[in-house]
Amino acid sequence: MASEKRNGHRRVAIVRGLRTPFAKAGTVFAGLTALDLGRMVVQELVQRTDLDPNEINQVVFGQVIPTLTAPSIAREVVLAAGLPKRIDAFTVSRACATSIQALVAGANAIALGDADVIIAGGTESMSDAPIFTSRPLAHALVASSKGKSLPDKLKPFQKLKGKDLLPVPPAIAEYSTGETMGESAEKMAKENGISREEQDLIAFNSHQNAAKAWKEGRFNDEVMHVLVPPKYEQSATKDNIVREDTSLDALSKLKPVFDRRYGSVTAGNASPLTDGAAALILMSEEKAKALGYEPLGFLRSHAFAATDPGDQLLQGPAYAAPVALKRAGMKLADIDLVEMHEAFAAQVASNIQALASKEFAKKAGFSGPVGEVDRSRLNVTGGSISIGHPFGATGARIVTQALNELKRRNKNTVLCTVCAAGGLGAAVILERA
Repeated sequence: MASEKRNGHRRVAIVRGLRTPFAKAGTVFAGLTALDLGRMVVQELVQRTDLDPNEINQVVFGQVIPTLTAPSIAREVVLAAGLPKRIDAFTVSRACATSIQALVAGANAIALGDADVIIAGGTESMSDAPIFTSRPLAHALVASSKGKSLPDKLKPFQKLKGKDLLPVPPAIAEYSTGETMGESAEKMAKENGISREEQDLIAFNSHQNAAKAWKEGRFNDEVMHVLVPPKYEQSATKDNIVREDTSLDALSKLKPVFDRRYGSVTAGNASPLTDGAAALILMSEEKAKALGYEPLGFLRSHAFAATDPGDQLLQGPAYAAPVALKRAGMKLADIDLVEMHEAFAAQVASNIQALASKEFAKKAGFSGPVGEVDRSRLNVTGGSISIGHPFGATGARIVTQALNELKRRNKNTVLCTVCAAGGLGAAVILERA
């Protein structure tokens, strides 16, 4: 659409996006925090776009596994990046759709005229996930801190049992069901009849497409180089999870992880724990023109949805996508590309199946199936299985990747979807013109 307003609201431009390389947890970024990664990407994004920091009205940033020493990650990113201290900031969290939430929150503020320039994104360090103490040990530590003598300080620990000293890792299971995401993906594969072969093919295509994109230089302008502090002797220039040499035969030999006897979800057809950060610059269309920026694209519509986490936990995109399409006044057949977050290949296949299903449409209360997803237009430069999945950063990565590919192909529209913990789903439709 050519007009600067839709439904009386200002049109929101995505001017540019940038991310760090995505690295498998415990590798090149192992010594960095989520704040380190977020600071780096925001600093570099502002510099690369030659954006006057005084033009920035707000920063909306998110993180899924919070840094206990810097829980207000958005505000800490502003301060650590050296941006003007007057810049407003707030932190968002919507599980794996966190930076989609950041995008939408920023876009809504711009559309309503509350801001002109916003940085939105997310960051995650799975290498630096917080480790908790047991409650008895926590209570003992607090009591000990109040002791005035050494015996007083030691006394609270005398009642502890051996198990009380064990560290407590972050929960990886759904609080409401007790199931991990992998177990839920396994359940979806079985209930929806998703074969191991289809899952491995989705993973294979993800690696092949990402490897090709790197080889052809498609990521050069959207992935920054990182000299890793504090010694700056090591550098990260590419995602280190992509496997150019993987094969369907190699993938087929991997053992199931979550159901070792009857399962089909493996380390090869699931996204790995990842470190990384990504950010977007959002502006009103008028502001982008005034500052001389040519937008990558515009946010046409969005939708969030939720389903029973005890049913099909990762089926949220199939509920959100039809709503986003309706709000955009479009059908799936009108969409040029589809970017679907690959938490698990089983989840991707299940959502594609649901979008084409009359039974699912009836169950969801839609007038009819959304339609068939053309696999040749799906995740054409790779997805989370091959690139990685830093929870808070994936949405911004997908948006940047999608818009750059639309430009390269001279196409106009893309549907981006993300499944998330809690049975949540997100969908956005982006357009270039």
